[in-house]
Amino acid sequence: MQRVTDFSMKASDLDSNPTLNSDLIVSEPLEPVLDHIEAAVQLNTEEMDEDTKKSQSYAPNRRFNYGYIKYVSLVVLTLQNAALGLSMRYGRTRKDVEMFSPAAAVLMAEVFKLVICVCLVIQESGGFNRGLKSMYTIVILNIRDTLRVGVPSFLYIIQNNLLYVSASNLDAATYQVTYQLKLLTTAFFAVLVLKKILKKWQWCALALLAAGVALVQLANSTEASNASQAGQSKLLGFSAALGACFISGFAGIYFEKVLKESDISVWMRNVQLSLLSLPFGAITYLVNEGVHSNLLKGFDGFVWYLVLLQAGGGLIVAVVVKYADNILKGFATSVAIVISCIVSMYLFDFKLTIQFTIGTAFVIGSIFLYGYVPKKPETRNQLNV
Repeated sequence: MQRVTDFSMKASDLDSNPTLNSDLIVSEPLEPVLDHIEAAVQLNTEEMDEDTKKSQSYAPNRRFNYGYIKYVSLVVLTLQNAALGLSMRYGRTRKDVEMFSPAAAVLMAEVFKLVICVCLVIQESGGFNRGLKSMYTIVILNIRDTLRVGVPSFLYIIQNNLLYVSASNLDAATYQVTYQLKLLTTAFFAVLVLKKILKKWQWCALALLAAGVALVQLANSTEASNASQAGQSKLLGFSAALGACFISGFAGIYFEKVLKESDISVWMRNVQLSLLSLPFGAITYLVNEGVHSNLLKGFDGFVWYLVLLQAGGGLIVAVVVKYADNILKGFATSVAIVISCIVSMYLFDFKLTIQFTIGTAFVIGSIFLYGYVPKKPETRNQLNV
């Protein structure tokens, strides 16, 4: 009834305008047009109401959680980076305890990582059944896509084993600084594989990084004879760290390429990664230790802590990349290096030299320089001239 009244009012208004009236006489009937307009207005109103509710309900909480998670994740990443190098060094140099197998520790870390990622996928999917169905569809039914992750899965297993070799032969501070060469190898493979174009200051940062690591290694060359007497080899430790850096760079760029070519979440990709890493890790353990060896030989409370620390490392980095930025991530890495140097002086009788300090400063500076993002010039208009 209301619609008829409105139409009659419009018709009366049109009678006073002969031009409009004559145009509408030859046009289509107005009833479908009015229906269409009313439906569009109603739909637009509903969308505006829903958007308003979302902005009112979620905007403050999202802003609060963003800042909270951002800085908490950075603190956790800093402590994890520092603790991992120190813990791996301590775990491989402990006396009067049964030594554990690095391959077994890497394998158990993948098991824990898989469990954590499965729980995150279930939470992300909104329920246990939905999560299982999603994993079955993406991981099992789409097996060809899952097999693409096999390359980084194999490489990460080799990388983690090399890190244990490096930590067994290098002190924690030198290990931390040397492993930052992964920034150089990652940039190299980003240019080669992803065709990324680096800025001038990024090339300068990579050169500064290489110079810093060289200074750190030269500073420790005088202690090589003492280390070899203790059953350690600086050359072997550096070679293992360098190999881990190259593997980390290529595997990281390959995995980034896989992530960008699909809309599958990071946690689901990590489920695929861990599932494929388990057989590679088992084969590596069998080759190194044999069939009849005890998998959990030498696993005490400290080793289980080390396994969990290594398993959570990749997940912490994913959170930092999502909620923070490269500058803050570089800050966390730099603080971790400083912490490792200070703690090594007390725990492992590490001697801090001027050459080592200069090399470490070069490495820390290169991290910040590489992640530097210049501010864009403000556009000037008539209002802010």
